[in-house]
Amino acid sequence: PPPPPPPPFSSRRRHTRCQIQSRGLGDVYKRQDLKGAAVDLPRWVVEELTRVTAKERVAGALEDLGEAAAAFTDGRYHQAVRRAERAKQSAPRDATVREILGLAAYRLGDWQTALRELRTYRRFTGETTHLPVEMDVLRALQRDEDVETAWRQLQDLGARPAVTKEGIVVYGSYLADQGRLEQAAKLVMPRRIKDNPFEEDLRIWYVASRVAAMQGNRSRAMELRNAILASDPAFPGIDELESMSADVD
Repeated sequence: PPPPPPPPFSSRRRHTRCQIQSRGLGDVYKRQDLKGAAVDLPRWVVEELTRVTAKERVAGALEDLGEAAAAFTDGRYHQAVRRAERAKQSAPRDATVREILGLAAYRLGDWQTALRELRTYRRFTGETTHLPVEMDVLRALQRDEDVETAWRQLQDLGARPAVTKEGIVVYGSYLADQGRLEQAAKLVMPRRIKDNPFEEDLRIWYVASRVAAMQGNRSRAMELRNAILASDPAFPGIDELESMSADVD
């Protein structure tokens, strides 16, 4: 069978709860009795792992989690997976361990591990933060019915606006891959090109530009491509958009 299409998130870095919530005031309250990379873990992460882990395994699990988080932040995904797997052996019920393992595996294209760990993370936390990544993995695995189910879950359960937009990026790309261009255009095509777009808006515009090119609408495809370029000259895949538009008769 042909290889799965590259995921739309492949060129950017996913943040974990640990990275997002460790910024700002959270760092002031970190515990002082930790060693190694664990010293950089936010206090709430340490307390959460301690609560669900056998006492004799806590120290080792925190050290492995700290190293996994640092490796993930630096883009050292193979090392992040190795250390997160070790942390998982000691603290299998910790959500942050499962999250980092799932996201690092995703970055490496290990779809089965990514899907298993991110689903476990969602079951532990009830959060929909990484449901778009689950959708993207299912898309790469060509599990079409499951992509549809995950999209409905995201709509039913709800999420932060940025997460919802990420879901639109994935589902719009999926529809385009399926040749369902009218549905894709209805989902991703912006009514207007707004000033100061968010990063997730640019990714939606990227999918919209692809869809417009696939529909033969070169002017619309180039309008969106140029809007992306104006906001972020280094946006990944911008050359592909120009090539697709140039191929339109």
